[in-house]
Amino acid sequence: MSTATSPLRRENIPQLNIMRALCIIAVLCVHSTSFATERLRDSNYFFLYNFVNIFMKYGTPTFIFLSSFVLFYNYFERPYTKNLITAFYSKRLKYILVPYFMFSVLYYSIMYVLNKRDLGVIETLQHFGSQLIIGKAYTHLYFVFINAQFYLFFPLALWFLKKYPAVLKWCIPLGLAIQYGFVFMNKFYWQVKYPGSWMFSYMSYFLLGAFLGSYFPKIKQWLIASRENATPGRVVFWVLLWTAWLTAALNHVNIYFQSRLYGTVYNTTLYEFLWNAHTYLGTVVLLQIAFFIYRHFSPTLIKWISQLGALSFGIYLLHPLFNLIYRANPVTSGNSMLVHLWYLGGFFFALVCSWIVVGLVVKYVPFSWIIFGNSPAKKVKKAAA
Repeated sequence: MSTATSPLRRENIPQLNIMRALCIIAVLCVHSTSFATERLRDSNYFFLYNFVNIFMKYGTPTFIFLSSFVLFYNYFERPYTKNLITAFYSKRLKYILVPYFMFSVLYYSIMYVLNKRDLGVIETLQHFGSQLIIGKAYTHLYFVFINAQFYLFFPLALWFLKKYPAVLKWCIPLGLAIQYGFVFMNKFYWQVKYPGSWMFSYMSYFLLGAFLGSYFPKIKQWLIASRENATPGRVVFWVLLWTAWLTAALNHVNIYFQSRLYGTVYNTTLYEFLWNAHTYLGTVVLLQIAFFIYRHFSPTLIKWISQLGALSFGIYLLHPLFNLIYRANPVTSGNSMLVHLWYLGGFFFALVCSWIVVGLVVKYVPFSWIIFGNSPAKKVKKAAA
């Protein structure tokens, strides 16, 4: 390799797979407690189900942040060429949209049977197409639909920020302004049917990822909380960050507790703000936690966590199938402890079964990318210190 191209290759960040693992665990926690927050409001443990269900909502926003972070980290210093953009779109079409289509067909077909729909072929194809293009073929697929929008937007954003690098410094306030502009315009004027399925609802995370991903080599000492990075200014920043994050997260949990249990009514903007503050600040907190885990946990545990993170996209796509299977025989009455164990078992059933299936398919099935996208799981290992 020539020295002319070597500066374009940035150092690998293995801690990001740990972040992905934390995110997929959070997603499964939210999904495994969703029914409990509706059915166990008389339980003495409702506060715990509500806490897990809301506190863990950082999963999807952080996945979006990570997608942006990785893209800008890897692409920002590279020459903006036709071949670069062509290769970018080719990979996303192959590894994201193809699995999205396959799972949309799978889940739509399952729900067609379970809901006993009786539509003609043309009507079925029309209805499926309308659900496919808005990420609604099944409840969790909206995330892939949002990411597809950001992938379409990314080359334009990359070109603009490379052409006007001074704007990069303003990505954080710009992302918040665009997101809340969409929130308020939609609340008072547009009233889009599914606002959470459009990228503008997550623009703050995307542009935060753009900022941190582009500047990461220069600012990582501020982001990574460790003894060697500690200075008075950085310690103050870390304390303020964690304090603000915990404050937002606990208040986010509390308003849902009050609303679900007592019917307390809050302004919808408060829900939006607390969710955003909780999960937005949480992206940096999770980054710090991932670096801590990578530094202090055993190599064997790091390997397992990293493999889970590397398989997270496939697990995200597949796990609702195991949720459906598990919930076919619910335990809703009798011994209260048995009910709680049933909900706990749902989390582990979805996690373990999805992990095993995706891991085996990726390892042994040719062209597994058609189903689960591109996965580096085969080569995941803890780098030498």
